[in-house]
Amino acid sequence: MSLRLALFNLALRFSVKRRLARLQTPAEMRRLFEDQARHMLRGPEAAYVSAERIPRPGPEPAERWIDARWCSAGRPDRHRAILYLHGGAFIAGSMQTHWRLAAALGETAAARVLLPEYRLAPEHPLPAATEDALAAYRFLLSKGLRAERIALAGDSAGGGLCFLLAARLEREGLPRPAAIVAFSPWTDLGCSGESIQRNARRDPMLPASRILEASAMARGPHAADDPEVSAVHAGLAAPPPTLIFAGRDEILVDDARTMARSLTAAGGDVRLEIWPRVPHGWPIFQGWIPQAQATLEIAGAYIARLTPD
Repeated sequence: MSLRLALFNLALRFSVKRRLARLQTPAEMRRLFEDQARHMLRGPEAAYVSAERIPRPGPEPAERWIDARWCSAGRPDRHRAILYLHGGAFIAGSMQTHWRLAAALGETAAARVLLPEYRLAPEHPLPAATEDALAAYRFLLSKGLRAERIALAGDSAGGGLCFLLAARLEREGLPRPAAIVAFSPWTDLGCSGESIQRNARRDPMLPASRILEASAMARGPHAADDPEVSAVHAGLAAPPPTLIFAGRDEILVDDARTMARSLTAAGGDVRLEIWPRVPHGWPIFQGWIPQAQATLEIAGAYIARLTPD
């Protein structure tokens, strides 16, 4: 492990993991994430961000629109798009916390990235986030983008949401996306992975003591093994080509392994990369640790290869 990564993990352990272990409310978690993003996270120097509004089906006028942002950097191919679903345990995270990561991935993939502000639990438990992700995917199709030039990507809860969305697309009879890229995905809200306890001390960022509480808020009245909330139970019949990243010391590394096995068993073309010593969802820390940019380069090349002209 590089000295830079070691020092960064130590900083996360004291500045993030300890605070996450002590938070009392979702509002506190959201404020922590927003503050960390504003003061710490970095993005491409020449990122371009513009506002978008996505129509949401439903009778309530107050919830008729999903706010979103288009993010890019460099010279994107306007006919290639990534639908990026942010992390935050389905409880926190936003366009503000993730636009830098979205733009950085867009730069490496030469693509525009649509980053929707999907509804959060516990006010809106799953599958509300999936419904909003589905609306965003339909929006891309309505703009003339071909499914074979659309990739899904996400980190943590957003990574799991990519697989929940893919399963919903199958059930709706919509064309499947060209690829899925998931960084440290949370796919099992039953929290059955042995790595939750095995890596409880090793994980430099996530406190294992809070994961069952987060799951209960995220899924609301649904059982943990409900296919609407846990991607490992979603039952994808024809998975898109998938690239999954996870850190060896993460409490959620077994979620990545289980998801990869499930997709492979369904006939999917799956590539699983387990990286040593990196923190949960490490590409968001681009500009701080070299492993973040290296991972984004791999992910971007993967998306570009599977969404050719």
